[in-house]
Amino acid sequence: MNFNNKEKLAINGGEKTILKPFQKYNSIGSEELEAAKLVIESGVLSGYLGKWGPNFFGGPKVKEFEKNCEEYFNVKHAITVNSWTSGLVAAVGAIGIEPGDEVIVPPWTMCATATAILHWNAIPVFADIEDQTFCISPESIEKNISKYTKAIISVDIGGHPANTTEINKIAKKYNLKVISDTAQAPGAKDNGKFAGTLTDIGGYSLNYHKHIHTGEGGILVTNDDKLAERMYLIRNHAEAAVGDMKIENLSNMIGHNFRLGEIECSIGIEQLKKLDNLLKTRREAAEKLTQSLKNLKGLTTPIVKMGCTHSYYMYFMKIDENITGVSRDKIFDALIAEGLQGLSKRFANLHLLPLYQKKIAYGTKGFPWTSDLCRREINYQKGICPVAEKLHDSTYIGFEMCLYELSNHDIENMIKVFQKVWDNLNLL
Repeated sequence: MNFNNKEKLAINGGEKTILKPFQKYNSIGSEELEAAKLVIESGVLSGYLGKWGPNFFGGPKVKEFEKNCEEYFNVKHAITVNSWTSGLVAAVGAIGIEPGDEVIVPPWTMCATATAILHWNAIPVFADIEDQTFCISPESIEKNISKYTKAIISVDIGGHPANTTEINKIAKKYNLKVISDTAQAPGAKDNGKFAGTLTDIGGYSLNYHKHIHTGEGGILVTNDDKLAERMYLIRNHAEAAVGDMKIENLSNMIGHNFRLGEIECSIGIEQLKKLDNLLKTRREAAEKLTQSLKNLKGLTTPIVKMGCTHSYYMYFMKIDENITGVSRDKIFDALIAEGLQGLSKRFANLHLLPLYQKKIAYGTKGFPWTSDLCRREINYQKGICPVAEKLHDSTYIGFEMCLYELSNHDIENMIKVFQKVWDNLNLL
C-alpha cells in the first residue's frame, strides 16, 4: 500500500494534485475593445431594415465580417446570424423542408441540432454515431433512411470532421440535402478543405466558449446561390421582402429576426484574425496530452483520421472497465478529487430527452408526431443508438478544452493527475 500522502489519491485522503483553477478561456483583447468602441461611437449599432432595399443585408461591419469569412473559409457566401441555433433553423428552412419530412440527425450533439428540424414541423430521426470520432455514422444513416427522408444533418462534434465523403455519397444516392453543424469545429479540415464547406450548407457557432466568439452568434456558409438567397431571407423578415425581390418560391419564407449586430461583427472581424493561432495552441496542448496518456491501460485518447485535422473543442476519451478493472464513474470521481476541472462523463443523447420520449413539442397533443404530417411510427426508445448510449452510460469521459487557457504547467498537471490515478487503480 502507498503511504506517501502526496502519492495517495485525494479521493482516499491524499493531497490534491491541482490546487489552482485553470484560467478561463478568453480571446477578447484590446483589438476587440477598440473595434467595438469605434462602432459605439459611430452610433450605428445595426444597419438592418426588415424590408427589401439597401439595408436588407445589414450595416458595414456585418458585410465586412461576412466578406472576411467568405475569404477565410473559401466559400461564395457567408451569412451571419444572431446564434448558431438561428443558423440551423435558417439552414433547414432554406433547403425546402416540408412539414412531416424526415431529417436524419445524430443524438450526440447540442439539442438545437434536432429542434431546428421540429421548428419547421419536420420529424427528427436519430442515427447512431461512430465509436472513434463520435460523429454520425454513415452506416447508421443509411439504415434509417425511409421514403420520407429529405435531408441529413451531420455534426463535426468535439472538433473532428464527420465522414462527409461517405455522407455525401449516401445523399447523392437518395437525393438528399446535407447540412453540416460545424459549431465546434471552425478551422478543422477534411482533405485540405474546411469542415462545414463540403455540404449543401454548413456553419459555425460564435457563442462565448467557441474558438472565436462574439458573445452570441453564428456563421452560415454555402456555395449555392439559391440557398444563400433563402437564408438571407429567412434571417430578415422574408415575407416583407419576397414581393419586391420577385421571389417565386415562397416555401418557408416566414419572418424571423436572426440578425447579428454591428458590435458583434466588429468583434468577429478581430476574432477571425486570431483563429489560426488559437487552433495551433489548442492542438499543441491536445497532442501533448495524447502523447502522455495514450499508453495508460484501458484509456482511449482522441483519434484524428487520415486527411483530417482536429480543432479540439472537446478532448474525447473512453474508458474500458474490462481493462482498468474499475468503472468509468469511479475513475471520474478520482480525477475530479485531484482538482481536475472541466471533466464530463455525460454527453447528450437527444433521443432520450423528455421531448422525444413523450413526443410532446407543440401544444399538449403530441404534434407533429400524432398529426397526419407524421406518416409512420418514429422510435426514440433506448437501444436505437447503442454506441452513443454506451458512451453516455459507461465509457465516455471528456475534457472541455473550450473552457480554459491552458499553460504548459496546466497540461503537465493534468498528465500527473491521470498518471497518479492510473498508478492507484487497484485502490479505487
